[in-house]
Amino acid sequence: MLRIHNTHRFPAENYINRELGFLAFNRRVLAQAEDDRVPLLERLRFLCIVSSNLDEFFEIRVAGLKEQIRGNSPVVTTDGKTAQEAFRLVSQEAHALVAEQYQQFNEVVLPRLAEQGIRFLRRIDWDDAQRSWIREYFQREMMPVLTPIGLDPSHPFPRVLNKSLNFAVELEGKDAFGRSSRAAIVQAPRVLPRIIRLPQELAGCEYGFVFLSSILHEFVGDLFSGMHVLGCYQFRVTRNSDLFVDEEEVTNLRTKLQGELPQRHFGDAVRLEVADNCSASMTSFLLSQFNLSDADLYRNHGPVNLVRMMQVPDWVDRPDLKYLPFYPGLPKNIAKGTNIFDVIRQGDVLLHHPYQSFTPVIDLLQQAATDPQVVAIKMTVYRTGTDSVLMQSLIRAAQNGKEVTVVVELMARFDEEANIGWATKLEEVGAHVVYGVVGYKVHAKALLIVRREDGQLKRYAHLGTGNYHPRTARMYTDFGLLTYNEDVTNDVSEVFKQLTGLGKARTLKYLWQAPFTLQANVVSAIRAETEIARAGKRARIVAKMNSLLEPETINALYEASQAGVTVDLIVRGICGLRPGVPGLSDHIRVRSIIGRFLEHHRVFYFHAGGREDVYLSSADWMDRNFFRRIELAFPVLDPKLKKRVINEGLRFYLADNQQAWEMNGQGAYQRKAAHRAKAHNAQSDLMLSLGKA
Repeated sequence: MLRIHNTHRFPAENYINRELGFLAFNRRVLAQAEDDRVPLLERLRFLCIVSSNLDEFFEIRVAGLKEQIRGNSPVVTTDGKTAQEAFRLVSQEAHALVAEQYQQFNEVVLPRLAEQGIRFLRRIDWDDAQRSWIREYFQREMMPVLTPIGLDPSHPFPRVLNKSLNFAVELEGKDAFGRSSRAAIVQAPRVLPRIIRLPQELAGCEYGFVFLSSILHEFVGDLFSGMHVLGCYQFRVTRNSDLFVDEEEVTNLRTKLQGELPQRHFGDAVRLEVADNCSASMTSFLLSQFNLSDADLYRNHGPVNLVRMMQVPDWVDRPDLKYLPFYPGLPKNIAKGTNIFDVIRQGDVLLHHPYQSFTPVIDLLQQAATDPQVVAIKMTVYRTGTDSVLMQSLIRAAQNGKEVTVVVELMARFDEEANIGWATKLEEVGAHVVYGVVGYKVHAKALLIVRREDGQLKRYAHLGTGNYHPRTARMYTDFGLLTYNEDVTNDVSEVFKQLTGLGKARTLKYLWQAPFTLQANVVSAIRAETEIARAGKRARIVAKMNSLLEPETINALYEASQAGVTVDLIVRGICGLRPGVPGLSDHIRVRSIIGRFLEHHRVFYFHAGGREDVYLSSADWMDRNFFRRIELAFPVLDPKLKKRVINEGLRFYLADNQQAWEMNGQGAYQRKAAHRAKAHNAQSDLMLSLGKA
């Protein structure tokens, strides 16, 4: 029976605001760009990551706050704030964060790149030869695709795509028809590169780049023959991008989504970014066009979209300015060319990405696609990318006559289009494609393979904390478990029955499953530890995740602390719990690790009277994961592998004194300093212990 979420509200002062917690996380990311120990081009990349994170934050979270404000919603957040109060605080902090980001970009990163022969040439610095080359580039590559739009009664303000680069131009004079429009809009097509590299012989340095915005600013007058350009200002608008599809009213979710996706680019505006030199009159005009206020305006000293600089480190061949190359290792029992099924039958296999390769998962699916003994393959797909070797293997398996069932989550935010594409291709080759369960996102990571061995059908499973995405497996930390365990694979089979068919949820032996048992089992495990502490025995909880927000779980942790349970939480992003508050959370510590790789795995440890229960999961401790998604948590049963998870997934991170940030009871973070102690960097230590020599 589906468990109903307990809506009991705990004291508001016990919680930290979700939106402010996200901005605090991005301050920690920004600190990577400010850290002299981080290679210079990687510091540039971290600046871009902050912009990318903020884009999605405005598209989804700020958009949600503004919708509540417009609707006069009486909803109060867990920490007791109204939407208006939360938006005011978010606006203040976001403006401060962006100002610090651009200060670092302009005053530190760009000058230091220039010292290394990597320059972004401003217009005032162009010499005659450079200007001539850039003008010719403008005439040849840009002019043919630019469409200036003069604003007058016949030419209203154009529809501006979400996050697109645009230019507002102030003019004076009359055109060929005698019109005297004082303003025009020039939209930069997305086919145009935002950064152009000059030939080295002209650049005067090894790597010389020019921004598209600089080129258009310089030659925008060519678009308005005979008129005088008073000013040209780049701007960018961010829109509400949260798709709303009433799944209860939809008979074909894929068709409905295909119709909704194009509208994402034209949702309500939530943020306006302009160049810091934009005139007051033009700024006011743009705000009025998008129905925004001064609180929604961000004046940027530099490109309005730093995300487009993310590729610069890849274009620059300077290994000395990047992280050292890293080559993931393989478990000792998996060698090149081995039959992966033989290996898994001998015992469970634990993979720790990105320190260990994702290749065994790829090999498992590729071998299954061609193995004559394999009769069926079932898999969940949340994010996998537009060019996925795993999806190609599923297509090949279906073509080879295997019974292929794929649960595709069409509502995976910003991956909807790619997932629709794969669903279509899979159906074309005869695979069974289902879109999960109405009202619940399928976020679980599970692969089940059925193989005929000695006249019997046997199951193999892969369960993971991260997506089936080879590219992110090189950048995100995740655990994956390959198992032949009959009880575990039976549980996985039951989950797929639920996803593809109809019927009551059966009790699973080992797996905790949202929305049925996951939250209840997590809270139960916390409370069991609490009772052990009350009995005067040793009690310990260590949990690692991306976000911690669910109130009932937080309350259970508070009660555990008050009973004397030692609680260590490693939360990369948003933590709604207040640690170290006297009388409330004295025994709780919260830390966040920010480094080269994105911390993504979820690990739950309960001392359990010495039994040491360890679970890996696809789910954070959030309302949405517990109650509005289909998620799995799975135990690590093999004693040796359990020890590995405790060491690699928890102890390494608790010992980190280089990339760790510790949180206080007010929600502020302070970087952990090594001082005289031996330096420990969890990610570096894991690279050394698990990577190739």
